[in-house]
Amino acid sequence: MAAARSSDDGSGRARRAGRAVGRALHLPARGIRRATHAHGAGESGLGKLIELHAVNGAGDMMITVALASTVFFSVPTDEARGRVALYLLITMAPFTLLAPVIGPLLDRLPHGRRAAMAGAMFARAVLAVIMSGAVVTGGLRLYPAALGVLVASKAYGVVRSAVVPRLLPKGFSLVKANSRVTLAGLLATGAAAPIGGLLHLIGPQWPLYGACAVFLGGTFFAFRLPHQVDSAKGERRARLSTHEARRERARRPGLRTVSKPVLCGLWANAAMRSLSGFLIFFLAFLLREHPLPGQSAAVSLGIVGVSAGVGNACGTAVGAWLRSRAPEAIVAAVLTLTLAAAIVAALFFSGLLMAVLGATAGFCQALAKLSLDAMIQRDVPEEVRTSAFARSETLLQMAWVVGGAIGISLPLNGVLGMSVAATLVAAGTVMAYRGALSARPRQGGAPPRARVA
Repeated sequence: MAAARSSDDGSGRARRAGRAVGRALHLPARGIRRATHAHGAGESGLGKLIELHAVNGAGDMMITVALASTVFFSVPTDEARGRVALYLLITMAPFTLLAPVIGPLLDRLPHGRRAAMAGAMFARAVLAVIMSGAVVTGGLRLYPAALGVLVASKAYGVVRSAVVPRLLPKGFSLVKANSRVTLAGLLATGAAAPIGGLLHLIGPQWPLYGACAVFLGGTFFAFRLPHQVDSAKGERRARLSTHEARRERARRPGLRTVSKPVLCGLWANAAMRSLSGFLIFFLAFLLREHPLPGQSAAVSLGIVGVSAGVGNACGTAVGAWLRSRAPEAIVAAVLTLTLAAAIVAALFFSGLLMAVLGATAGFCQALAKLSLDAMIQRDVPEEVRTSAFARSETLLQMAWVVGGAIGISLPLNGVLGMSVAATLVAAGTVMAYRGALSARPRQGGAPPRARVA
């Protein structure tokens, strides 16, 4: 009898508690699975890609938390600026040289996309462990590992863009599919940020341990994608080079041989991506030196960062609703809105207007990118569409690097910074209107398609 009571009081309670925890975790997991697999996404395999992208966003955020605490917050402002400049030099400069190679290299591996995505996940898991040993001291070996993480992250992004068209459910537009994938990544990033902060309270290396665990899970999820992800049936390579396009116009259609709206939309998006990189680095130092009234530097950065994140999420949600309606007009409209916000921020500079600019830029960048996806889907032939997505994503990542380099090199003058931001957006706005005007004569008719020899 005593033994029975002991079992009931001891192991029996443990089993009941375990079952209760399992049920508590099972219900949210079922809800998440139901949301990611809705409207045919489960049958097509898109739901699994959505979940994989959420894992990717969570892991990248934990690495970002670890790097920010080591490179930026742990030292005085002047020293932090030098560290970030060193970070850009050692990581971003080589990445600028590697980025043009990533797309074409992955373009040659159409039959190994799942392995490529799994490899990008596993590489970041290993690099997170390597970085955990250097993150406490901030030694130089931290930077090559950070470069590896950056390259692996962008390689994953390029392959992911190429995979989405292969997993479209029936009746889904590419804009809607990308909206779901992007929104899942944003939500996972927002959830992982406080978790990474809590892990950092244990020790600066603990967010990296968390990232390692997340990316190991992502390695497994990548191989769960459907087999059609690795199919390259009917695909050919897209060309972005003017010389290549002229020489191979008849044999290999590409972005420059398709339509002017696609090219103009690409350059307009590059301006928005450069604005994103610029604001991240410039405002990080500006708000650390001159935080918002009554707030600490960390809280000020958090306010602006959350504003940008909420704007991006709202833009992604609106993009799913708009689908592919008049993408050229949408790109022109959102760049005009961003330009207006940047000009107002430059003329009447204040902390509130910086937050407004961050939210506006996040909202408009999401809509502009989704509209670019719609134009590529519409104008680029199916046999080169996957390659076009890979190469356009590479160009946009390079634009972010350029914007970040400008942000780190400017003096910490708010009016000057907002003026530079307005200049970047103005250049993209010109291209957006050129694309919209060139598309106007075709409205109501069939969109131009590149001819395949």
